[in-house]
Amino acid sequence: MATASPPLLLDDIIKTQQQQQQQQDQQKQQEFLSSLESVVLTIFLSIIIIMTVFGNLLVMVALCKDRHLRKKKTNYFIVSLAFADLLVALVVMPFAAIELTTGQWRYGEIFCLVRTSLDVLLTTASILHLCCIALDRYYAICCQPLVYRHKMTPVRVAVMLSGCWLIPTFISFLPIMQSWNVIGIEDIIEERRALIGANDTSCVFMVNRPYALICSAVAFYVPLALMVLAYQRIYVTAMTHVRQIETLQRAGSAPVSGTDPVTTVRSSTSSDPLEHYRLRTTTGSSSSEQAPMANSRMRIETKAAKTLAIIMGCFCLCWAPFFITNVVDPFIHYSVPWQLWTAWLWLGYINSGLNPFLYAFLNRAFRRAFLVILCCGDERYTRQGSCSYGHTHRAYSAASANGTSMALRLSFLPNRSYSDNGRTILANEQESQDSLGPL
Repeated sequence: MATASPPLLLDDIIKTQQQQQQQQDQQKQQEFLSSLESVVLTIFLSIIIIMTVFGNLLVMVALCKDRHLRKKKTNYFIVSLAFADLLVALVVMPFAAIELTTGQWRYGEIFCLVRTSLDVLLTTASILHLCCIALDRYYAICCQPLVYRHKMTPVRVAVMLSGCWLIPTFISFLPIMQSWNVIGIEDIIEERRALIGANDTSCVFMVNRPYALICSAVAFYVPLALMVLAYQRIYVTAMTHVRQIETLQRAGSAPVSGTDPVTTVRSSTSSDPLEHYRLRTTTGSSSSEQAPMANSRMRIETKAAKTLAIIMGCFCLCWAPFFITNVVDPFIHYSVPWQLWTAWLWLGYINSGLNPFLYAFLNRAFRRAFLVILCCGDERYTRQGSCSYGHTHRAYSAASANGTSMALRLSFLPNRSYSDNGRTILANEQESQDSLGPL
């Protein structure tokens, strides 16, 4: 028995060394995968931040350089929205990305509160701007379309914009810096910090039930309800007037002795509600020009519905998961994992990068200004845009206008006057130079 023990000990040593080597290899592989994941995550978050900064900055520069854009009151909502989203990308996202990739907060407890307050302030301001844009479109199309210029005065626009920035302060800096959001849950926060690590390397933000309900209602649920109601009424009103215009067009296409007048619709694709459409009559129109009229209403309704679905879909997809979790978490003893919180939060940040595409890039006037900026002031795009109006006559054109469809521009005809035979519709409004391209 004594002679057999050395080989057994040698085998044990070899097995132990092999196990240690395997553990080292597994540890190295895990470290490699962890570093690879960090690199991929850093690149992904950097792309989100850069695209958000670029898109929103381009919108702001376009308004500063293009005087035609500055004439439209609705564009000020879009630019203020771009400014809020730009601050989200410059002030909030970088620190959130650093904390996510490194797993530590290196900037102290005071700046943690400041960063969290700015996060709540700017994201809420962005959401309230979206609500104001929807209400502006509702007020223009459904309530007082013919006197929109006189009702939507610069003072009222300034009041709405001020509200978008002042209201979020009452749910951000005021309660957070006064620690109202942690009343009653101090022990839970200390336990959470103890699990994470030292206090100076973590930025824990938790909220009690009253703050979660009030903050979520002000920042999301109330604006969401107003946006749904506004866009629903806009769609219904637009479709009603589409049918009215279709009836007028059919009446105007009846033949008359000696002539064959046909009423055609030309989109005055302004972002100002008083300059939506300009209708005129032509003679000798061929039957091929009237062929698409049969399915025009279906196309308009479909495209308008798609446009509104895109707007509301992106908004709800980006923010609904976060605010639903924000309300539910305090009632389930804060059991939502931090990975899920982080995913929902960054999904909301992505909305700040989508807003320029939904509310500005689909606007042909903004796109033309973007081309001039990116091409170092090449005036060919300005001339090309101003000359294109004389050659484009699209019946029932469906295009995007500040996040709504051009079909929604068919909501009314400004200053309409009818001839005795009911076949000619004249619009006295001057056609705007800010046209909008199709979706």
